[in-house]
Amino acid sequence: MYIHELKDWPNFTWDKLQVLEKLVAVRQKQAFLLGKMEGIGFSLKTEAQLGVLISDVSKSSEIEGEHLDQDQVRSSIARKLGMDVAGLVPSDRNVDGVVEMMLDATQQCDDKLTQKRLFNWHNSLFPTGSLGMFKITVGKWRTNNPSDPMQVVSGSIGREKVHFEAPDSALVPAQMKSFITWLNGNHAEDAIVKAAIAHLWFVTIHPFSDGNGRIARAVTDMLLARADGTNQRFYSMSTEIRNQRKQYYQVLEATQKGDLNITQWLIWFLNCLEKAIINSEESLKHTLKKSRFLEYHASTPFNNRQARMVNKLFDGFVGKLTSSKWAKMCKCSQDTAGRDINDLLKKEVLVKSKEGGRSTSYLLNIEG
Repeated sequence: MYIHELKDWPNFTWDKLQVLEKLVAVRQKQAFLLGKMEGIGFSLKTEAQLGVLISDVSKSSEIEGEHLDQDQVRSSIARKLGMDVAGLVPSDRNVDGVVEMMLDATQQCDDKLTQKRLFNWHNSLFPTGSLGMFKITVGKWRTNNPSDPMQVVSGSIGREKVHFEAPDSALVPAQMKSFITWLNGNHAEDAIVKAAIAHLWFVTIHPFSDGNGRIARAVTDMLLARADGTNQRFYSMSTEIRNQRKQYYQVLEATQKGDLNITQWLIWFLNCLEKAIINSEESLKHTLKKSRFLEYHASTPFNNRQARMVNKLFDGFVGKLTSSKWAKMCKCSQDTAGRDINDLLKKEVLVKSKEGGRSTSYLLNIEG
């Protein structure tokens, strides 16, 4: 028996003390991260957000076995958010669709979730109305014959293992109405706990013929954005779920085959979110270093060549910076390159590497 077949479905219960203890730890890390990001400039904040959104969109699809082109994802997000980013490439309709759904969920996080909004997300995921060669029902709740139920199955033909069987499609409209009403209502649950419950509830109803996992994660991101109190994203839950995909499916299956006490699921979700925040702090170290550097040198004058090279050093300079490389990249003489570099050494923007003589190269003085 699955939880949606139980008499009291969907009246979930959990060990409030155990969940609260974990929730407090997660909230502390969330506040610390958001506080650090609040102190950096707009352009760097935008740069950091772009990286998180690229990861979120890509990894949510990757969980389902679909690998999106990273350059297309980056370009699609940048265009839709009006970001001034170099090197944009054309993006396919399927990439644009995933991006549109995720951005609607996070950028309009305070908007109510409605049936129409969910149908629009589903249409965005499947712009051609098909999955490969197979036609699917798009922008509508799924329909299926009771003799051919919606199942989550793994294994080869003849050796299939059924991990979960969703409610009969005749029950979906009423169940989704209850879900949407609950999600839009005001409840005593913490907003992060609400995100965890919503994820489980949605994937258990499994309302669409396909795309349920990605839409569940979009709903989750929408509620986490509300929990953060900002539509700017600085950590990616989908990336961490991808890192723990095996455990994710295991705890989901155990919960869906259990009773309505969902403590195990909530603790797993909170642990996963905590790891997502910790990993985000690690990946954002570069952005925070750049912020401190720019703040320290806010009044330091740079000419155009110097400003360009400092940015290149921060954003992924390949190899070692020498005076000859400076001259070549800036299309200036060796003497001009030398004057530019010596000026930055005096201003403590650059430092010499340990190698001397003709091997001398230069590094950013990150410590300021």
